[in-house]
Amino acid sequence: MKKIVSIVLVLVILSVMPLTLAGCQREEDERVIRLNEVTHSIFYAPQYLALALGYFEDAGITIELTNGAGADNTMTALLTGEADVGLMGPESAIYVYLEGRQNYAKVFGQLTKRDGSFLVGRTAQEDFDWTGLEGKEILMGRRGGMPAMILQYILNQNGYQDGVNITMNYDVQFGLLAGAFTGGLADYVPLFEPVASTIQSENQGYIVTGIGLASGEIPYTCYIATQSYISENGQLLTDFLDCIYRATQYLNSHDNTHLAQLLEPYFVGTDVEMIALALDNYKTYDTWMTTPVMQETSWNRLLDILENAGELESRVEFEDLVDNSLAQLVSQ
Repeated sequence: MKKIVSIVLVLVILSVMPLTLAGCQREEDERVIRLNEVTHSIFYAPQYLALALGYFEDAGITIELTNGAGADNTMTALLTGEADVGLMGPESAIYVYLEGRQNYAKVFGQLTKRDGSFLVGRTAQEDFDWTGLEGKEILMGRRGGMPAMILQYILNQNGYQDGVNITMNYDVQFGLLAGAFTGGLADYVPLFEPVASTIQSENQGYIVTGIGLASGEIPYTCYIATQSYISENGQLLTDFLDCIYRATQYLNSHDNTHLAQLLEPYFVGTDVEMIALALDNYKTYDTWMTTPVMQETSWNRLLDILENAGELESRVEFEDLVDNSLAQLVSQ
């Protein structure tokens, strides 16, 4: 009787083993990227298009997307292992590196190459060229924040000094700038899309220029991960960047209304027309990278901007924080 029971147990175990092994195999083959973005914005359109077009799904990649609501939070999520990849400005990686952390984060791909905000004024101004701003007040956002530092850099480059011939107002948080401006504060304000176009459509302000044009190309928003994650997940991250690359090509070769329809589910509450208008503005000002490979010249300009704002302890070499090896595979 015992022999019969033993045989039955063996048969049961053998019948379960394939299922168990299959379950283990699925877990090992699972390609999940926990992606923490610094904020949710049309500025990052290629990323959402890659989702909408099924590029990640085709590559066998599951994206778990969360909104970090700030670069500090996104970087913290990376360093504590709560996220695998962060979409944010590389200045966050610079600050961590200068703190001397061992497993610091590095850039492995670049998404945007300019500041994505637009300067909005009280009146329409054709051929705006940064002259005639003496005595004006400009809302800047948080001191030390990237939008504020870039705007300060541009103003300084054009001969304006805070408290001397212009007022740079750092008292209003970036998320509250639109309300402060429409409430009557200051002469100019930097705003991202679709907020800038919305204010213009309501005749409460007018887009006079794209701020990113004046600063020149910089690595504004990048994909960043810890050194260990990059070294252990090279193929996964290469496939990830390839999806972003293909989505960017799709974006640059298709009609804005069609693109807006694809993006609408990712921006509930923003109508297709406004999304299309935002896309048109970003295309006009040459916002997105055509390849995820960062250029050293743009990195050096970023360092210049940080130094100008007094936010950089010492300059960091390009090779120390940028790993282009995966991005170069994508762009070949």
